Amino acid sequence: MKCTFGCPDYGQNATCPPNTLSVEECKKFFNEYNEAVVFHFEKHMDDPEARHDWTKTVIMELLKLEREVFLKGNVKAFLLPMDSCHICKRCTSDLKNCNHPKQSRPTPEGMAIDVFSTVKQVGYPIEVLKDYSDTMNRYAFLMIQ
Repeated sequence: MKCTFGCPDYGQNATCPPNTLSVEECKKFFNEYNEAVVFHFEKHMDDPEARHDWTKTVIMELLKLEREVFLKGNVKAFLLPMDSCHICKRCTSDLKNCNHPKQSRPTPEGMAIDVFSTVKQVGYPIEVLKDYSDTMNRYAFLMIQ
């Protein structure tokens, strides 16, 4: 619901709802995994627009890590990054025409994960940001079979 009502990427990004799996399909996806690594990133930004470049840089590094984990024999390693895919300046809005299909990934929220509840269960901090001067706590998940 948060994706549908409130996110500007809804329907505009190939890796965001409604272009992602249904909740039932997400359940099936997660049932294939027995482990996940939760990555916590804490960042304060004086310029709110700088968060996009920082996030993209972090996600690209996490994708390299996903590949390393895959090459070590974890063939279902799959990253759920901390933000919508913004690899391209303008998204095709369609996975079939994606310019970077090997790198684009849905967010945890786009895969029906309640990130707030999940990270609180493992003891990580997370609060609703009241304005851009607040420190961000961002989370990515690396799914491992």
